[in-house]
Amino acid sequence: MNRRDFIRDVTLWSAGLGMMVPHWSIGGAVASPSPPLLAVAKGKEYRQLVVQALGAIGGIERFVKTGARVVIKPNIGWDRTPEQAANTHPLVVRALAELVLDAGADEIQVFDHTCNEKRRCYTNSGIMAALDAIGDRRIRWEHIDSRKFVPVDISKGKSLKRWDIYKEALTADCYINVPVAKHHGLTRLTLGLKNTMGVIGGNRGRLHHDIGQQLADLATVIQPQLTVIDATRILLRNGPQGGRLDDVEITDRVIATADPVAADAYATTLFGLQPKEISSTVAAHRMGLGEMDLEKMQIKHLTV
Repeated sequence: MNRRDFIRDVTLWSAGLGMMVPHWSIGGAVASPSPPLLAVAKGKEYRQLVVQALGAIGGIERFVKTGARVVIKPNIGWDRTPEQAANTHPLVVRALAELVLDAGADEIQVFDHTCNEKRRCYTNSGIMAALDAIGDRRIRWEHIDSRKFVPVDISKGKSLKRWDIYKEALTADCYINVPVAKHHGLTRLTLGLKNTMGVIGGNRGRLHHDIGQQLADLATVIQPQLTVIDATRILLRNGPQGGRLDDVEITDRVIATADPVAADAYATTLFGLQPKEISSTVAAHRMGLGEMDLEKMQIKHLTV
């Protein structure tokens, strides 16, 4: 089933008209052209980091067209403040939302399937207030609605064959993944591929077995057009929840690329690790979902 048919069937399902369709299947992702273009902007002014990083890879207009329905998916999973680096920084999210609006989007949805209590996460992360401050009705942040998860066959999955995925993450005209770069006790790091956990339902703990491959499997159907990694503050220890400011390093960087594997591969180096040390990066690369070899990327370093 192609993406247009998938969106049609999900729409019918949500309207109560697709009862004869028990689940949906999407074809595998297509790797970005080689070599992938990746921008790393460094500086203290977070809005300009986002502006310059996106400008270096073709601008937001490369990804967002006039009238588009856009999903911005940050990490809002934890009841933590921006200083604690457990969630995507609100200024990064706000800057991205403003650029998407400037590109002519009709609607922006922002959400995450939180781990802590959702209202505390949205409030204490600062993301809800940052979006409200824009004052544009086209922006809609929402708490995850369990009725919007739809079962999806993962036809190219090696370890994971079917899972419930949030409908809006699949049907948006443009899906933008905006993770924070941080330590994770199980996977070593949580970056773009791991941020996918925020758009799936079911018993997410089941994915902890063979999690690298299962995250790669999910990446064959959850396909961001753009990945922007917030590395303004990175959590070095006690992730993913964190809590101690001593575990945070201020690095003042934003990474932007259309290649989700390249994004994770580069961000890994900020922790003194190599891409080959992160199982989800390796698995996604082997499945042809992106590039993990830094020598095969076109990397633009910018000072803002």
